[in-house]
Amino acid sequence: MTPIFTIALSLGTLILGGLIGFLIQRALVTKKRKEQNLKADHIIREANEKAREIELEAKNTALSITQKAENELSHRRNKLNKEDDRLQKRREELDQRLEKYEAREIHLNKRQSSIDKRSNEIDRLHNEVLEELQRIAQMTTDEAREVLLEETEKESRADMARIIRQIESEAREKGNVRARELIADAIQRVASEKVAEVTTSVVNLPNEEMKGRIVGRNGRNIRAFEQTSGVDVIVDDTPEAVTVSCFDSVRREIARRALSRLVMDGRIHPANIEKILREEEEQMGDDIFDAGEQAAYDAGVAGLHNEVLKKLGRLKFRTSYGQNQLAHAVETAKIASVIAAELQADVEVSKAGALLHDLGKAMDHNTEGTHAQIGAEFAQRYGVNSKVVNIIAAHHHEVDQESVEAVIVEAADAISGARPGARRENLEQYIKRLRTLENIANGYNGVERSYAIQAGREVRIIVKPQEIDDVEANRMAKNIAQQIEETMQYPGQIRITVIRESRATEYAK
Repeated sequence: MTPIFTIALSLGTLILGGLIGFLIQRALVTKKRKEQNLKADHIIREANEKAREIELEAKNTALSITQKAENELSHRRNKLNKEDDRLQKRREELDQRLEKYEAREIHLNKRQSSIDKRSNEIDRLHNEVLEELQRIAQMTTDEAREVLLEETEKESRADMARIIRQIESEAREKGNVRARELIADAIQRVASEKVAEVTTSVVNLPNEEMKGRIVGRNGRNIRAFEQTSGVDVIVDDTPEAVTVSCFDSVRREIARRALSRLVMDGRIHPANIEKILREEEEQMGDDIFDAGEQAAYDAGVAGLHNEVLKKLGRLKFRTSYGQNQLAHAVETAKIASVIAAELQADVEVSKAGALLHDLGKAMDHNTEGTHAQIGAEFAQRYGVNSKVVNIIAAHHHEVDQESVEAVIVEAADAISGARPGARRENLEQYIKRLRTLENIANGYNGVERSYAIQAGREVRIIVKPQEIDDVEANRMAKNIAQQIEETMQYPGQIRITVIRESRATEYAK
């Protein structure tokens, strides 16, 4: 029985332990649930309190906004009431003024009527007096006016000529002194070198045999070179030299460089000619851009478009009376900047306008129009300042000058071209220009003789004093200057001097 009892006791103990464990677990679950319920109730209470606080804060905020809006509305209402009162007072003042103006207009109308009556009476008395004067003088009003004008003209012509000479003399003295100071200061501060670089079209050869190699068999080499480069190659009796001829200075320079390379290389045949010409053309494009960029840097002008710099660089291979145009542009920009600084004008606009004033000369072979016109159009196309565009277009007076900077650039251009050593011309052109100046002067009535002096920079005209008076002498000088400007091309400026001299000769016996 002992084992059975032991088994029963173990089962009872096991069941009792399981029951106790179940009861303990149930008690723990119940306790945990109560704790969770308490925690949930606490969270709910906190949430309700927070909601009440937020609701209270929202109510306070809404009340504050409402109060603020009411205050602002009240302020605006008061302001509008004040404005309305001011407008009402203003309206009353205007009504009072209008009444005064109407009363004054009535008064003025009455005065005008009285004045009209007096004017009619004065006119009547004037006509009566005039008729009486005509009867006494035995001449009409028109006849008396003509006599008076003739006498007045005779007396005033001498005074007028004297005053004109006096004013011109004073203006010339003061203007010359100030102009000399400005120009001397500008030239001294710029102090640029004289022009020595001239684009050449002569290619030196090591020997006479090279001429035959340049021509090639049946002329195929020279024909290929001319067709590819667009220039004329002149092989004449000049020892150890050939001449490259072309109106386009850039093409001529490309051809000169290519021909020099071919002579040094020795391999002269159509394929190599085309290759070297193509390489030199590409190199020339880079050199032109570099020259334009360097010129802009030397002149102190920034912000120019690359296409403008390319056109500007082409001026390196353009000359005028032997003066390199790119060097002339840089020199003009420096002179213009100095003059503009002295006159307190816009220095940057003056420099840019002076640098680009001859831009059209880089393209005038291929484009119709004057170089000033096409240069201004090209600059405007690439965003150049409108004042600078006007300077370019107006530097030869083809359009009106719109700024003092345009006048400064015109003066700087004349200074750069007229300084000693800047330009030169051949003897035939020089003599022809002098003869043309004298012929223009001799073509006027009353001219006794004329002389072109100072290398064509001054024309002195001696007139007959019995035919030309002082007023007519001044008019003649202006007309001759205008005709020279319209019919001739010349560097710098030409001074016109008309001399009228009267001599009285008697003999004592």
